[in-house]
Amino acid sequence: MLTSNRKRRKPVSEINVVPYIDVMLVLLIIFMVTAPLITQGVQVDLPNAQAEPLDKESKPPVIVSVNRDGQYFINSINNVGDPNEPLALETLAARIQAQLINDPQTRFMVNGDEGVSYNQVVQLMVLLQQLGIESVGLMTEDTNT
Repeated sequence: MLTSNRKRRKPVSEINVVPYIDVMLVLLIIFMVTAPLITQGVQVDLPNAQAEPLDKESKPPVIVSVNRDGQYFINSINNVGDPNEPLALETLAARIQAQLINDPQTRFMVNGDEGVSYNQVVQLMVLLQQLGIESVGLMTEDTNT
């Protein structure tokens, strides 16, 4: 009989993952390239739900609010006016323009009630844009409390 000096190979039971890694890297690159292309809509500075609060050392922003009934309010600018008094859009625009003339670097924040019509918030944002305000922050409540 012939005896062979060759050793028998055992079957390999490991999965070769290199092709899977290659496919994942290609998909990652595709998603990274296409993600910025599919964003659309108006550019707005939206805070995250767990965002850091505003810097305490900076000047406080002007807060323009819309309540559940669609009434507009503005916090007391330079201690002028009652912050609890509902305002018409024309009066609100006049007060915002006066603030911008006084301090062009004023920051504005929109505080909208969760039950208010989306249309009311959009009207407020359009008003601020028409007055020349380029960046508006949207206020949220902290979800951690």
